[in-house]
Amino acid sequence: QVQLVNSGGGLVQAGGSLRLSCAASGRAFSSHAIGWFRQAPGKEREFVATISASGAITDYADSVKGRFTISRDNAKSTVFLQMNSLKPEDTAVYYCAARRGTIHYTRAGYDYWGQGTQVTVSS
Repeated sequence: QVQLVNSGGGLVQAGGSLRLSCAASGRAFSSHAIGWFRQAPGKEREFVATISASGAITDYADSVKGRFTISRDNAKSTVFLQMNSLKPEDTAVYYCAARRGTIHYTRAGYDYWGQGTQVTVSS
């Protein structure tokens, strides 16, 4: 069982930056891949980024590639999503999720979810 707590959201102007955190508690965090997803009003929850259990492998949605960076500190059981050059279309609730095994790109592949944190980017 893994419990996840999201934090770091807020209101930022276009072009600005935010860093989201996903703090985990429970067993064997370092054996879980982590994904970040986001959901804008009236839209489906979509994949943003993922990182392997060791941190050696990362991947991103095309819409955020080059602007967002996912990283993790297994000693602190925390995963980060650094978001730069933010755009109004990045406005959404952001969720982290965990799964045992390899990275994954769909919601159904994850077993544990954080509560979400709101990111609002003004134009």
